[in-house]
Amino acid sequence: MFEKSSWIRLPRNVLIGHGVLDRAVEAIDELHLTGRPLIVTSPTPREVAAERVIDQFGDRGVEPAVIVVEEASFAAVQEVIEAARREEAGYLIGIGGGKAIDIAKMASDEIGTGFVSIPTAASHDGIVSGRGSVPEGDTRHSVAADPPVAVIADTTVLANAPWELTTAGCADIISNYTAVKDWRLANRLQNVEYSEYSAALSEMTAEMLVGNADSIKRGLEESSWIVTKALVSSGVAMSIAGSSRPASGAEHLFSHQLDRIAPGRALHGHQVGVGSIMVEYLHSGENGRWGAIRDALSSIEAPTTAAGLGIDEKEVLEALTSAHEIRDRYTILGNGMNERAAREAATVTGVI
Repeated sequence: MFEKSSWIRLPRNVLIGHGVLDRAVEAIDELHLTGRPLIVTSPTPREVAAERVIDQFGDRGVEPAVIVVEEASFAAVQEVIEAARREEAGYLIGIGGGKAIDIAKMASDEIGTGFVSIPTAASHDGIVSGRGSVPEGDTRHSVAADPPVAVIADTTVLANAPWELTTAGCADIISNYTAVKDWRLANRLQNVEYSEYSAALSEMTAEMLVGNADSIKRGLEESSWIVTKALVSSGVAMSIAGSSRPASGAEHLFSHQLDRIAPGRALHGHQVGVGSIMVEYLHSGENGRWGAIRDALSSIEAPTTAAGLGIDEKEVLEALTSAHEIRDRYTILGNGMNERAAREAATVTGVI
């Protein structure tokens, strides 16, 4: 008897493009959310975008509650939860980069309210995914949470974000290429549940950026359009899969281990991009597509070497040989690789 079922949670409204921030409240109204909104933001995004949204609510006679978070932490998530309960918020709006959006997402999941994502930087697929990432001590925790009910991404705002944040978003998407390979491998060797549709969507998104990397340029609003659409597609792929598998494989384990070994040196997207170069080599050898991944990253001015990440040879090798310990997720790393194999992967690909 066939008993399989699936519950896919996706954003109901996705508004992307030039000047769409001015239509934020209009898009939120269509969701039929009730109660007072609580806006979660941080200092710079408040100036860049949040005040404009607050003014739009004011024009409609609504005064949203506002909380400004200084850093990403579980303590900040708890502060937002307490503020939402104190203000009797009906729903949360995260306005900012990964910090404000992940905190708002995790808080809304805890209190059972809707959550709207308004990114001010296209730095990672957390703007639409069903996961939040928060550092704690020398590690970073990835936590499941409901995805946003709406995403409002103004390419005018995103194009003015620091370029390194956009290149980090690109690199995060490009790394989907090896994440899907790891997912297929886990399916074949460990019978891990696998979705052809989700994998195809994620892989197509990565291929799109690898193939069009030359058209992604600093200060070009169309580049923000391309990257944001790709981030949304990646987030949707994860929602369909019901896990982060379509966008997180050995390259993410490598990045998470770097967060422990060399915290704060580089952006998450840049770390997984460099990790993806080496992981592709492990999957396919010298004739694999690691060169195409490296060239695409180089084209958008994203790091392709350890030096570009601000780390040294020893730290790369330590991260590679211990990354399999990060979480119970089968990847090409299996039960670990020795230093000789790690050195070969990092040397042949030019990472060290």
